[in-house]
Amino acid sequence: MQSNYYYTEMKSNIILRLTATLMLMAACVSHTFAQTYVSADGTQTFTPSAAQKGVQTATDAVLIGMPVATLTGVLIARDWEGLKQGALTAATTAGATLLLKYTVKEERPNFKNLHSFPSGHTSLTFANAAFLQRRYGWKYGAPAFALATFTGWSRVYAKNHHWWDVLAGAALGAGSAYIFTTPYARKHDLSIAPYADPTSQGIYFSMKF
Repeated sequence: MQSNYYYTEMKSNIILRLTATLMLMAACVSHTFAQTYVSADGTQTFTPSAAQKGVQTATDAVLIGMPVATLTGVLIARDWEGLKQGALTAATTAGATLLLKYTVKEERPNFKNLHSFPSGHTSLTFANAAFLQRRYGWKYGAPAFALATFTGWSRVYAKNHHWWDVLAGAALGAGSAYIFTTPYARKHDLSIAPYADPTSQGIYFSMKF
């Protein structure tokens, strides 16, 4: 039991360090130069502030770091069924998001282009978070949902999206994950329970592979 606990903690530390490294790398290479965008009718302009550029860089880092860290964790766990479910979730979310962007053609609040609805950053991060929560529980899902929520807020704050773009993206991503993902514990008949007898006490653990 002790060795299993150590192995689990080691995997968690590897994933956390990888996520932090990827986010730092993305922040370093992300495009942060000031740009001025003009509305489609030419009557309005928008130049992002330093704070808006900062949160935009942060969301770019989350968008890169989250899925790579998740994929690494799935591969370490050798959860091939989870890998398939995650791929289906990501493909469905990305496909539906792109289809809506090029069908609705809503102008962004910063006037950059006509692909505001829905928010792709939000849909993909919420898909990732919902996959983790659904497959592996709230231990991994809760921090992922916190990052996804930050991403959604940041996209509105940086004027990349309207608030309804973010809500639609969150619903699309989370919905896709819950359609395709089943709990890891259920798949493997995971059972954990305390036990005691006159001479010893402990925890009973069983799983099918």
